[in-house]
Amino acid sequence: MPSALPLADPAPLDGLLPASVADGADLRNFGVYVHVPFCRVRCGYCDFNTYTADELRGAKRTDYAGQAVAEIGMAQKVLAEAGLPARKVETVFFGGGTPTMLPVNDLAAMLSAVIGTWGLADGAEVTTEANPDSVDAAYLLSLADAGFTRVSFGMQSAVPHVLATLERTHDPDRIPLVVQWARDAGLQVSLDLIYGTPGESLDDWHASLDQALAQQPDHLSAYSLIVEDGTKLARQIRRGEVAEPDEDLQADMYELADELLGAAGYSWYEVSNWSKSPEHESRHNLAYWQGHDWWGVGPGAHSHVGGVRWWNVKHPAAYADRILAGQSPAAGRETLDDETRRVERVLLRTRIREGLDVAELTASGRTAVAGLIADGLVDGAAALRGRIELTLRGRLLADAVVRRLLDE
Repeated sequence: MPSALPLADPAPLDGLLPASVADGADLRNFGVYVHVPFCRVRCGYCDFNTYTADELRGAKRTDYAGQAVAEIGMAQKVLAEAGLPARKVETVFFGGGTPTMLPVNDLAAMLSAVIGTWGLADGAEVTTEANPDSVDAAYLLSLADAGFTRVSFGMQSAVPHVLATLERTHDPDRIPLVVQWARDAGLQVSLDLIYGTPGESLDDWHASLDQALAQQPDHLSAYSLIVEDGTKLARQIRRGEVAEPDEDLQADMYELADELLGAAGYSWYEVSNWSKSPEHESRHNLAYWQGHDWWGVGPGAHSHVGGVRWWNVKHPAAYADRILAGQSPAAGRETLDDETRRVERVLLRTRIREGLDVAELTASGRTAVAGLIADGLVDGAAALRGRIELTLRGRLLADAVVRRLLDE
């Protein structure tokens, strides 16, 4: 969750939504995202809405679970007053920050509030992110007992000098331990990796992939490092202290990841995500790419329901003030028109394996398909079946593919 919030219309203090959000709601799934904005240290590359202890300006981590529970109660009222049908929650995702910096009872209380408010659908997916040094066997077992089904560990790299550049604090030797503890607790396991860190070689990346695959996770994410303005890493690059990421090397790293993961039995289902089988795909993240509904709880959290998108105030202290005053924490929102929603469907669905229906394209977009096939970016056989599906080369150039599909 990037720290900068977009500019848009102010959100009403009561948070009420227009009746239009109920249109077609029975065809959309509903999920909940809970943002836990606390970190022990701030990593130099991170642009997420997170806060260390000395940045909280009076906000207290010990109060946070109760505030989140209060927002969940507001959400129930807002959705009901908009006329939305009763829908059980298909997915819950605790992200951050480091959710597991909070006591496990706090995470359990927030999840219990979600369950008590809407209920969980059969087979619901309930995930939390975790740093490898923020949990132990007892903590993971308590997560499972509370109803969590999945944990996503921020491994990032297995190479000490790469972790040092990223300012990650965990020992890479801890990864096998936390993975085993999670499995012993009955949790599915995902590992998150970052490639393209300044100073990281292709051999370094190969070593990280080998170490990740040795754990046999159910799911693996691999994201290229993006240098965000305003971060410590951006300042270091600007001062010449570290090298800028090499885009050609990052492309080689992506191709290596796809090769090794494919050989190990993993299939890509989104440009940066692979799983052992369809049931291990992150259904919560797929809901974002497929345009379903979700309510985002917490400071800076984003929500989307029926074509209305909004985001909460960023700082935990401002969030607490709104909640204590009985006001919606939403800072701004926008109502998407039909054309904007179509453009977003093209942008998002192109990134996933199931692809995009050619019928979603304008006449000029359909005309562009032949050239994309000729350039090896779009699968020709899939296009004949009426679907836009990216090739490996297309995944490397996904943004360029989208631009050509949307070029009017």
